[in-house]
Parts: sequence; structure tokens; C-alpha cells
Amino acid sequence: MEFYENRAKRPFAVFIWIGRAVKQWYRINRTRRILSQMSDEQLKDVGLSRCDV
Repeated sequence: MEFYENRAKRPFAVFIWIGRAVKQWYRINRTRRILSQMSDEQLKDVGLSRCDV
């Protein structure tokens, strides 16, 4: 049995999954930060309330 036959098919899948999770968390956190800095009038224009943020 050769080396290429015995190795994992996707050895870095865990790292890819972790990277995507961190990217999604950062995007959500950035959105929350931006929305929390907006005034009530601006949130109303977007269709949100302070409780939604």
C-alpha cells in the first residue's frame, strides 16, 4: 500500500470549517456593532427597532 492510498481524503477539512466559522462570527459581530451605533431613526428607516439589534 502506497502513501497516497492510506492518507485521509480531506486532511484540512477541520481547518476549513474553523475558518468559515470564524469568518461568519466576525461578520455577524461586525453587523451587530454597526447596528448598535445607529440612532433609533436610522434603525426605523431600515425597518428595525432597538430590540431587534
